[in-house]
Amino acid sequence: MLSNSLIELDRRHLIHPVSSYRGHEELGARVLKSARGAIVTDMNGHELVDGFAGLWCVNAGYGQDSIAEAAARQMRELPYATGYFDMGSEPAIRLAAELAERAPGDLNHIFFTLGGSDAVDSTVRFIRYYWHCKGQPQRDQFISIEQGYHGSSTVGAGLTALPAFHAGFGLPFSWQHKIPSHYSYRNPAGDTPEAIIAASLQALHAKVEELGGPERVAAFYAEPIQGSGGVIVPPKGWIKAMYDACAAMDILFIADEVITGFGRTGPLFACSDEGIVPDFMTTAKGLTSGYVPMGAVFMSDRVYDVMADGAGAAAIGHGYTYSAHPVSAAVGLEVLRLYENGLLANGRRAGERLMAGLEKLRDHPLVGDVRGRGMLAAIELVVDKAKKTPLPTDAAPARRIFDRAWQQGLVIRAFANGVLGYAPPLCCTDDEIDMILERTRLVLDATLEDADVRRAMVG
Repeated sequence: MLSNSLIELDRRHLIHPVSSYRGHEELGARVLKSARGAIVTDMNGHELVDGFAGLWCVNAGYGQDSIAEAAARQMRELPYATGYFDMGSEPAIRLAAELAERAPGDLNHIFFTLGGSDAVDSTVRFIRYYWHCKGQPQRDQFISIEQGYHGSSTVGAGLTALPAFHAGFGLPFSWQHKIPSHYSYRNPAGDTPEAIIAASLQALHAKVEELGGPERVAAFYAEPIQGSGGVIVPPKGWIKAMYDACAAMDILFIADEVITGFGRTGPLFACSDEGIVPDFMTTAKGLTSGYVPMGAVFMSDRVYDVMADGAGAAAIGHGYTYSAHPVSAAVGLEVLRLYENGLLANGRRAGERLMAGLEKLRDHPLVGDVRGRGMLAAIELVVDKAKKTPLPTDAAPARRIFDRAWQQGLVIRAFANGVLGYAPPLCCTDDEIDMILERTRLVLDATLEDADVRRAMVG
């Protein structure tokens, strides 16, 4: 089918996530046709290096034949098996065991979902059930972090703290609360780790007291690195300090590793960097490298035992038709094998090259901040480095920067506040990392020539 015909069909019928419906009708879709490694090709034959791994998810890279073969083999043998009625399948059982073996501490119980949003939703249901089993149903208040992202489902979008996910939806709910982000580059408490950690701890304790004390608070949600908020990296020691504070108040701690899990920051799981063992950990994206839908909730022994003992012979009423899908599980097993057979190590090397190259962009007139860990990074653009003045709104940074990068043969995440996000596949070669860096500088140079950007810099 001709690309123009596909674009017209897309305009008429396909609803795209997080988009302006009328704006998309006008612009039309960029139709991708094929991909291999870190390179994607559109319907017009235009090749681009994917500096964002799809949507932070194609960690293993495109076109891994062994993943396709694992899926096809499982489809032929057993394409579906329900987890209801005490049934199961070998791939799902093996994947749960392999993940539990590699997870931090006592996160020995795995509940499979279709992705990150329903993994977060599942934790909310499990947490409420846990506190009912503990005889403390009044612990019904949930705390997350401004600029955090925990999905776009009805419940998870309320824990998410980005305006676009609340506007027009009646969110957040009254039991969902936020504390300020640790955002080092723009933190009113200062830019030292000690000051930022102290401010976050004070904000957490103040919010808990505002809600009636620890006996009212069920859980606290945090990403090891805030992804969709702009790749906001906390100072070293931050997540451990917040975890310890929650543990002291008997508030459950949920590490949302949907983006950071499976080698994105270096290790298999980012929370292992500071040695914490959360009560729950949510994952998705890199779990199957985006080849098929799947997410997972990791549950600690202590939470599982309370729920299991509390339910007794009764069924715990939570589940999905496609939970523990055998094809997704077969893919997950093969992806995990690829990670441990070289991809994690390559990702660490490539991440060092990426971060070193982005640091060299600090000399550019528009670059105010460079931050990241491993293959998860960002640069933040400003028109005044001393005042940290963002790009003007009329410069439309999200649209213009994405368009310019596309024209240069590069896919990145261009945030509306002038942040450029990077999350390349772990399979990237040195040449591909260098392509990302070289093309980024070209995009920055072109943006510097925008009349509205130049006016803002002079003003």
